[in-house]
Amino acid sequence: MRLLSAMKRLARAMVLPVLFLSVTGYFVWHARHGERGTLAHERRLEQIRHARADLAAAEAERDALERRVAGLRGDRLDRDQLDERARSLLNLVAPNEIVVPYGPERRLY
Repeated sequence: MRLLSAMKRLARAMVLPVLFLSVTGYFVWHARHGERGTLAHERRLEQIRHARADLAAAEAERDALERRVAGLRGDRLDRDQLDERARSLLNLVAPNEIVVPYGPERRLY
């Protein structure tokens, strides 16, 4: 009987610490692995880095295209660029020119 009452006292004494540790463990796990935890935060930062790299590449491509278009505007026409573009679209060359073919992966535009 004495052993049973000692076990009951021990069980009552352990209820609150076990409950507290369980709740604390629950919140710690979700702080690390949850939807807004530290791992999710690191994934979002990685996605932001990739998006910024994609944005920089797109802006560089846009700037290159704007420079090419600016050379073809009527108020300040770049005759060399116009000639190059027309020959490329029409697939024409002069008899005294040398043609250097490029592969499809190295297209100029």
